[in-house]
Amino acid sequence: MPIFENGPVRIHYEEAGSGFPLLVIPGGGLNATIAGLATHAFDPLEALSDGYRVIALDLRNANGGQSEGPLEVERTWDGFTDDQLGLLDHLGIDRFLVMGFCIGGPMIWNLLRRAGDRVVAAVLVHPSGYSPAFPDIFYRNNIAGWGPEFRARRPDVSMEQIAAFLDSMYTKRADFVFTVDRDFVRGCTTPVLVLPDDIPAHPYATAMETALLAPNAQVSLYPWKENARKIELALRHIRGFLAQNAGAEAG
Repeated sequence: MPIFENGPVRIHYEEAGSGFPLLVIPGGGLNATIAGLATHAFDPLEALSDGYRVIALDLRNANGGQSEGPLEVERTWDGFTDDQLGLLDHLGIDRFLVMGFCIGGPMIWNLLRRAGDRVVAAVLVHPSGYSPAFPDIFYRNNIAGWGPEFRARRPDVSMEQIAAFLDSMYTKRADFVFTVDRDFVRGCTTPVLVLPDDIPAHPYATAMETALLAPNAQVSLYPWKENARKIELALRHIRGFLAQNAGAEAG
């Protein structure tokens, strides 16, 4: 199981296939892991490795994962972006495609903010975002579903620090997609494909707003996870989108 070490950070990652690099950010909130991809509607390590060099990683400090590092209260989203870009640098990859599930949506927008010149195209699969109807859902979900187990593994971190981390990551950024504002999305010319969901943690309205704002956005069919046939249709759209943009980059 390969591990990328960067100072105090250890990131577990896996690769499958060959071809143009495709970075995959699993879903599952702060418990997002490579193993969790098996529970998603499709696993890109299997579904897309016939045409791409698919690279997936456990999020830093995810319960059930093998990535560990400091809890950076003042650099919540940026700490994860550091891990993703650091891993790609370690693998000698400059330009890449990216696919993110759930929490991977805001992380992709942060990648585009930080290193947009390196991202060829992005696929946001049931992305998480802010919903005024459920303003504290991410804090509540993570303070209960992530914090206690993480604290048990890391006695050097207090629950007060965990609460401050979640406040910094979500509560203080309680709008839109957390990591960027609407003006950024409106000015982002990177091709993006959005596969919306419609649950409190993956609000349809926010996902569609990003698609309507981003000048080079596409939207897949909705709902797309109802059955195997619809999932295959969504995958067909994803494959076409990735091939078009990887091909344009190669050209």
